[in-house]
This record gives sequence, C-alpha cells and structure tokens, in this order.
Amino acid sequence: MARSGSGDASGTTVRALLDVEGRTYAEQAGIHLKDTPQPLYQLLVLAHLLSARIRAGTAVAAARALFGAGMRDARHMRDATWRQRVDALGEGGYRRYDERTSTQLGRTAELVLDAYGGDLRRLRDRAGGDVGKLRALLQEAPGIGPAGADIFLREVQGVWPDLSPYLDGKTLEGAARLGLPADPQALARLVGKEELPALAAALVRAALDAHVVDAVLGTANETQGGSG
Repeated sequence: MARSGSGDASGTTVRALLDVEGRTYAEQAGIHLKDTPQPLYQLLVLAHLLSARIRAGTAVAAARALFGAGMRDARHMRDATWRQRVDALGEGGYRRYDERTSTQLGRTAELVLDAYGGDLRRLRDRAGGDVGKLRALLQEAPGIGPAGADIFLREVQGVWPDLSPYLDGKTLEGAARLGLPADPQALARLVGKEELPALAAALVRAALDAHVVDAVLGTANETQGGSG
C-alpha cells in the first residue's frame, strides 16, 4: 500500500513518467530483449551508438539500419565490410562518427566472438556476480566507455535481474530534476522489478531533456488534481 505524503507524490510522478516516457531504448530499436546471444549483442551495439555525442533518436535509427542490413549478431557484424557498416550507419543518419564507429563495431564483434564465442552471457559469468567487474569487462570493447557500459547495464537488468536495481548517476540526475528520491533503492521501491529498465530509460530522458520534465510534472499534477 502506498504511503501518504511525499511517498504518494513520488508514486504519482513515477507513474506519469512511465506513461510519458516508459519505453526502453532497446524497445525503440526493435530489440526483443531476452537472455540469449543475439538480442544481448544487439543491445551492446545500441549502447555503443547511444554513448556517442549524438541524438538518441539518431542512434536508435542507426541500430535499426544495421540490424535491417543483416548485422544482427557478432558474426554477421564482423563479416560485413567496413563500407557496408558505414552505409548502414549513414542510412540511420549516424554520419558524424560513421567511419570510426564502423571500425569499432568490427573490432568489437571480433572481441565478442573470440573472447565469448558470440555469447555475452559468458561475459556476465566471467564477472562472477561483481557488477564493477562486469562494467569493466564491457569497457574492453572498442567504443564502449563508462557511458556505454552504463547504458547496457541499465537496459539488461530486465533479463539479468541480479544486477537490479542498476540506477546510475545519469538516472539519479533525472530523478532529482523530477523531485524523486535520488537513491537507487528508494526509486526501485516505487515500481515493479520488471519496470526498472523502463524507469531507468525514462529517468535518463528526464536528465537530458527539460521538455520531458515539464511533460511528466504536468501529467502528474493533472493526476493529483483530478484525484483531490
């Protein structure tokens, strides 16, 4: 049962946030995330693209273009030519970093195949339940830095529940802008465990876009006013 006072207000804000922005980036990119090799690899590609200084919508479009061109797993990504990867990135509008990113995607695919047999569940197993080690292993992939690792972990917690709640600094920044608790455990208690990836993605959008904050707070205020 929801507590009265600020707990009720936080719950209302979170429900408004999920109503307005409650899609994961994986969902936007057409990734049907499961604990199997292909979607996990696709999430790594998406995290790589999203971590560049480029619009999230462009990164999502570029991921869709790569997958649509057949580069849905590490083997097909590695076997594609550098030009094929560049062309797919360009089709998605990812032109500023396309040449460097094409090279990095090829090298990362080789790493995933050589080190993990194309299966990122083996990367998780190598970390042995240590989230810090998992984050470090992800950053061994060319083009995956701290931001890319955080993106991957925020989204993958839905199928790797031992990671949850994975709510990093960027999500907590969004929470603060919405007047929500800037504490991972407190935030996690406001939603079901299965909603954590969507909550994380929505909080990141709130951190990055003042229009999202305005829309969410407006919806929350309307809800509270209507129930008053």
